[in-house]
Amino acid sequence: MPLVLFAAVCGVLMLGYPVALSLAGTALAFAGVGLLLQHLGVAVPFEARMMGAMPNRLYGIMTNETLLAVPLFVLMGVLLEKSRVAETLLDAMAMAFGSLRGGLGLSVVIVGMLLAASTGIVGATVVTMGLLSLPTMLKRGYSPALATGTICATGTLGQIIPPSIALVLLGDVLSNAYQQAQLSMGVWSPKTLSIGDLFIGALVPGLLLVVAYIVYLLVLAWLKPSSAPAVDREALKAELGHKGSIWPLMLKGLVPPVLLIVAVLGSILGGFATPTEASAVGAFGALCLAAASRRLSFTMLKETLYSTAQVTSMVFLILIGAALFSLVFRAYGGEELVTHLFDSMPGGVVGATIIVMLVIFLLGFILDFIEITFVVVPIVGPVLLAMGLDPIWLGIMIAVNLQTSFLTPPFGFALFYLRGVTPPSVTTSTIYKGVIPFILIQLCMLLALALFPGIATWLPSVM
Repeated sequence: MPLVLFAAVCGVLMLGYPVALSLAGTALAFAGVGLLLQHLGVAVPFEARMMGAMPNRLYGIMTNETLLAVPLFVLMGVLLEKSRVAETLLDAMAMAFGSLRGGLGLSVVIVGMLLAASTGIVGATVVTMGLLSLPTMLKRGYSPALATGTICATGTLGQIIPPSIALVLLGDVLSNAYQQAQLSMGVWSPKTLSIGDLFIGALVPGLLLVVAYIVYLLVLAWLKPSSAPAVDREALKAELGHKGSIWPLMLKGLVPPVLLIVAVLGSILGGFATPTEASAVGAFGALCLAAASRRLSFTMLKETLYSTAQVTSMVFLILIGAALFSLVFRAYGGEELVTHLFDSMPGGVVGATIIVMLVIFLLGFILDFIEITFVVVPIVGPVLLAMGLDPIWLGIMIAVNLQTSFLTPPFGFALFYLRGVTPPSVTTSTIYKGVIPFILIQLCMLLALALFPGIATWLPSVM
């Protein structure tokens, strides 16, 4: 029955129904079937008493202080997007590095990294970078495949570089999974998992990915100059309508987002604020940046708050649906089934981890990270953590895995985002071709994390 329930949810999702309602509706229908069969005297392995925990579970979701970070980080990202900070920053970086071979690509990676650390929203970063940088890169002779691949790969950095919405949600789910794992083992440990742990653990892998992207671009520009030519700085300045020195533009574009990132991450790393409190610092900082750029108006603020409420409502509705699904799945003995499957799997914990990572990678083609985080991780997380895996390492592995999945043809979400803003002259196959080298880089990062877990766990242990 747990497997049938999971298959039924996937089937309903494939029909195109909303994720939250698919999870909640299917779970409640299966719960109703279980209760009805038991009432008729049919022997069904369904623990009806577990459904009594539903009100407390839903109340716990709505009063979870950790999840307050979600609307605040979303608000910060939307404010930055509408205040056009990215546009100013990209112009400044393009004029600073454009005279180098591969300089425009380098600018896109750096700006994308800063946007990822500022907004934490993959779709917003990909679309923004596609609209702002792709026309310039194509006009200046960049290979369409290299240009689109760079933009897609850079946009997915929002998945791993903190503060990331994905890490906030993963941290909350894995924290609950860690508690369940301890209960299942009959042990108690003072060690806990927080969102701050995941933020700190993601810093080194995220920065290593950025460095790997930059090295690839510079090497390709050196080996094949025609694919990433140098740009005449004066011509680029004239095209962007900028006169005089580029340093004022650099300061105007670079300093505000860097200060915002330092305020958010610095307050967490320095121990001055929890991630939830830091998200409020970020939202207030983004509001100040929008006001300083003279783009803050009543209309803009209204649109920003509407977008924030829309995304937040979607996240919490999915979380409620996933909580119902998880309860019914466990009531049918799903947790014991998964534990048995993993225990009987060849290779022990290594084999189980490989299978889980492969399943998450494939599900990333059809589900967003929110659905995977709320549906799959609560099922497999407690079992894997009970087998001895480090929760920080597991969280970073899942985040990088999903980042790679969102970039992989033919169903990667980042590819669809970029396809929506690319000119007709750039074919879909060109976008697919461009992302392949970056997929290989991210797979190498996954392998490095698997072989050397300290990449993710060293910095949290030191902090």
